[in-house]
Amino acid sequence: MTSDGAKPGAASVDTSVNVGGIQLRNPVLTASGTFGYGTEFAAFMDLRKIGGFVAKSLTLEPRSGNMPARIVETPSGMMNAIGIENVGVEAFIHEKLPQIPEEVPVVASVFGTDPEMYAETCRRLSDVPQIKGLEINASCPHVKSGGIEFGQNPKVLAELVRVTRKATSIPLLIKLSPNVTSVAEMAKVCEAEGADGISLINTVQALEVNIETRRPVLRNVLGGLSGPAIRPIALRMVWQAAQAVKIPICGIGGIATGEDAVKFLLCGATAVQVGTANYVNPKAAQEVAEGLVAYAQAQGVSALRDLIGALELPESG
Repeated sequence: MTSDGAKPGAASVDTSVNVGGIQLRNPVLTASGTFGYGTEFAAFMDLRKIGGFVAKSLTLEPRSGNMPARIVETPSGMMNAIGIENVGVEAFIHEKLPQIPEEVPVVASVFGTDPEMYAETCRRLSDVPQIKGLEINASCPHVKSGGIEFGQNPKVLAELVRVTRKATSIPLLIKLSPNVTSVAEMAKVCEAEGADGISLINTVQALEVNIETRRPVLRNVLGGLSGPAIRPIALRMVWQAAQAVKIPICGIGGIATGEDAVKFLLCGATAVQVGTANYVNPKAAQEVAEGLVAYAQAQGVSALRDLIGALELPESG
C-alpha cells in the first residue's frame, strides 16, 4: 500500500480533506472514548495511516467515572455508561500527548458540567501545537439545568457554543446528541454561534435488562448505544444536518468498513470517526481508510472530496 492506502500501480486517489480548518491526510478519525489516548493502539497500527484521532473527553481535573457494570455487549453493538473517566487536561498535555507522533493530528474532546468549565479546558488546550482542533462533547448531563444534556436544549447549547467559541481560536467541532427531536435545528444553533464543524452522532440513549436479577444491566441504569445498530440513524441525521448547515460534518455511528464510510460521505459528511469497531478490531480505522481508497479506485473517483454530499435521491413523483 502507498501512503494513501492505494495499491502500487493503482490510480492515485487524493484522500485529503479539511474539516473546519483541520487539515487531514484522509477523512478517517477515531471517535472519542474508543481509542484511549492513541498510545494504546500504537502496537496494532500506524497512527500516521489515518487522518488523526479524537482523544478521550477531558475534564479540568481527573475523573474516575461511573461504578461498574458500565459496559455491555448488545445485538449489533454495545452500551456504555463509563462516565467520562479520564486523566484530566494537564496529565493529557504533559504525559499522554508527547507519546503521539508529531505528524498525527490530534483533536481533543472537551467535557464539563457547566459552560465555564468547558471554556477553561478549551483555553488550556488551545496553545498546544499538536492539538489541531477541539471537539465539544455536548451530550453530557447539564447539572444546572436539572440533568438534561446540553445538546437537548437549543438555548443551553447556544450558550455552550458561544462560551467555548470565545475561549479558543482553533477549530471548534460540536459533538451533537441524537436524543433530540430535530438534529437540523441543533446543527443550525452551532453554526450560528460560530462552530467550525459538527460531529454526529453521539450514542443513542438506551436500556438493557437482566431478567434473572430483574435489574438494569448497567449500574447507571441508562447507557449509550453504539455500533452497527445505530448506523442507519446516524446516516439519517448526518443527511438532515447536511441539508441545514454549510459547516462540515464528521459522521459517526457504526462505521467498521470503507463501505460504511462511503455512505457517510455520500450523505454529506466531510470526515468520519471510527468508534465501537476499535474494540473488535484494533486496526479498524486504518482498514476503513484503505477501504475508502479501494472504493474510489474501483469507481474511478480521483478525490474522496468528490463523494461528499453526492447522494442521488429518487425522482419525485
